[in-house]
Amino acid sequence: MGMAAADLQFHVLAVDDSLIDRKLIERLFKISSCQVTTVDSGSKALEFLGLQEEHDEQNHPCVSPSNQQEVEINLIITDYCMPGMTGYDLLKKIKESASLRNIPVVIMSSENVPSRISRCLEEGAEEFFLKPVRLSDVNKLKPHMMKTKCKSPKQQQQPEIIVTQDNQESIDITYVVPPEENQESDNTLQQQKLQDNSNNNNKRKAIEENLSPDRTRQRLSSLTTV
Repeated sequence: MGMAAADLQFHVLAVDDSLIDRKLIERLFKISSCQVTTVDSGSKALEFLGLQEEHDEQNHPCVSPSNQQEVEINLIITDYCMPGMTGYDLLKKIKESASLRNIPVVIMSSENVPSRISRCLEEGAEEFFLKPVRLSDVNKLKPHMMKTKCKSPKQQQQPEIIVTQDNQESIDITYVVPPEENQESDNTLQQQKLQDNSNNNNKRKAIEENLSPDRTRQRLSSLTTV
């Protein structure tokens, strides 16, 4: 029972520069029996997720994997307006990462700006909540978190092939023949080839005998005597 409950527990990463909002989010998710980790910036969130923000030669920020051990996260909820890296920037970096793009991301904001909401949803956010976040909002997120539990890493790397009646005809079936059967079949083929060759030789001899000059002369001589 304890192991099953631990497997079903969700781990949420909450990102907000406001201490009050972080405490509220943490309290709401813990009421829903979720494990919560809180950070106060997007860069710290990337660091916790195993990514670190660096700058290239032209001083442009870029994200590269770090040596930190990966932690399973089932949901990321982040504030939109934060100093430095905004919630939208964090969302983009997560969706650009091959290892993190399947984690559901939820954006929250105290400002109801339709263009901002549309932009986040188009970039891949699952939900956009207006602050203050309520317990009913948190309950809406459980189906999104369940998707991450259903997909284990082994299932993602080795997709299962399901054979149905529609595609059964298009699947090639290879039968593995034991070595003894292979030898027997080879011997049978060789015997058939030898027999065919002997039959062909006999046919050739018969044709040559029928067309030989001696037999032709015999036939002609018999005809002249008659």
